[in-house]
Amino acid sequence: MHEQLLLILGLLLIVMMLVMLAQRIKIAYPIFLVLAGLGISLIPGVPVLKLDPEIIFLIFLPPLLYEAAWYTSWNDFWKWKRTIGLLAFGLVFLTSIVVAFASQALIPGFTLAMGFLLGGIVSPPDAIAATTVLKGLKVPKRTIAMLEGESLINDASSLIVFRFALAAVLTGAFSMQEATGQFFLVAGMGIVVGIAGAHVFYAIHKFLPTTPAIDAALTVMTPYILFLSAEHFHFSGVMAVVSGGLFMSFRSHEIFKTGTTRINMTGVWNTLIFVMNALVFVLIGLELPDIINGLGETSVMEGIKYGLIISVIVIVVRLLWIYPVAHIPRWLSKKVRRDPSPGWKNPLIIGWAGMRGVVSLATALSIPVMMNDQAEFPLRNLIIFITFVVIFVTLVFQGLTLPLIIKLTKIGEIDPILPSHEQQAGIQIKLDDLAINRIQEKYQESIATNSLVENLQKNLENDIKLNQSHLSSLEMCSNRKDDVKEFNDIMLDIFAMQRKELFKMKREKLFNDDEIRKAESQLDLNELRITGNKHL
Repeated sequence: MHEQLLLILGLLLIVMMLVMLAQRIKIAYPIFLVLAGLGISLIPGVPVLKLDPEIIFLIFLPPLLYEAAWYTSWNDFWKWKRTIGLLAFGLVFLTSIVVAFASQALIPGFTLAMGFLLGGIVSPPDAIAATTVLKGLKVPKRTIAMLEGESLINDASSLIVFRFALAAVLTGAFSMQEATGQFFLVAGMGIVVGIAGAHVFYAIHKFLPTTPAIDAALTVMTPYILFLSAEHFHFSGVMAVVSGGLFMSFRSHEIFKTGTTRINMTGVWNTLIFVMNALVFVLIGLELPDIINGLGETSVMEGIKYGLIISVIVIVVRLLWIYPVAHIPRWLSKKVRRDPSPGWKNPLIIGWAGMRGVVSLATALSIPVMMNDQAEFPLRNLIIFITFVVIFVTLVFQGLTLPLIIKLTKIGEIDPILPSHEQQAGIQIKLDDLAINRIQEKYQESIATNSLVENLQKNLENDIKLNQSHLSSLEMCSNRKDDVKEFNDIMLDIFAMQRKELFKMKREKLFNDDEIRKAESQLDLNELRITGNKHL
């Protein structure tokens, strides 16, 4: 037990060091961690890690999906639902079909059912890899919204394809009509379970006397309970977590009413998701020796050849699919043409961002070792190895070249979206206006008798003037982006000096530590308005 605990802690420490190194050399950490895990696994004497797919699905998948759903804009998701649906369902099914027939023709001993099994495994791109690679790059909001929306539900469609293909391999029987009906039942009831469970947790948060710590703990429990509840009835746990996460996120302003609760939850989830993301990608690389040892009669070179061909297929199919999805609806509908055209750059970036990851590997590992008649599952280890090659090629090759493609295309915003700082100033003006009106309507007498209330009104009026002046300055500097950048740099420098001053106050014990921490939190919020949420 002590040795296992030490191994886990040592692995976590190595992962943290690798992430810091990835940041230093400016490579997206999922790519770097897979390469590092592969390198570490080749060192003589390193323990061989065997991943239990049930652990991957149960421990990692629910919170990763829930967090993705939580930060997904429902408005953007609904606005681009057509494209998201065609990617998350249409592309997954098309990829599965093409891979199925290609692998049957390419790989000796592969049946069509086994081809669909492989297709279901390698069809869904990994959300974490794409968003991590794109973080910090100038990519249109529409692109991010579509990729995030696709990643929320493509795991569900691919896992359903995998389940039906696995059943066909195990039983030798398959009915398209039955599979189609089961698909809608499994996905639809998963959504029902997710929304029903989310209503239960919504009531707990809203009507029971919770604390910030309890609220944070409940949010960590929620995805696991939603996932297990749906899977217990053989429905889609993925759809349950995604639908429940979207519901809770949309209603979060009603149940998490204090800043302390929200800040506490943000800290808990940032840490949890960072550790899970980082750990899961290095585990992919560490798993390779065990995968190679299980190849049996198939040589490593043959496995690599098959994996490279399947990798090319999934990349090409995605690129060929994305352009009709982007443009054909515009030819058929006037309503769709109201939105600015995506051109050729946006589909290219979405198409090239189809990197595979942990869900594909975990799904492959979940293939049973034995058939129903106790015979060995045919070509199981080869399927797992091909999956690893597809993950490696798409993650490393596409992940490393995606920033270069974005730079070469010089893509800008497609839709008319105001810059973040202008939106923040506009929001604050409206909030301050609301506060002043409230004071004047309800607390008019207090203005005359309470100097604190009088000062509050004056401060709000000054804030409105300051933000209006800021917007006017931004309008004047709209063609001078260097001025905005210089202003932001100055503010960040001021915040850094203020932090040093707060540390000095703390060291000299000039003020209470709790009050200094509150001032530090306010500085963090002020900085966030400039930098945005760039946590890992």
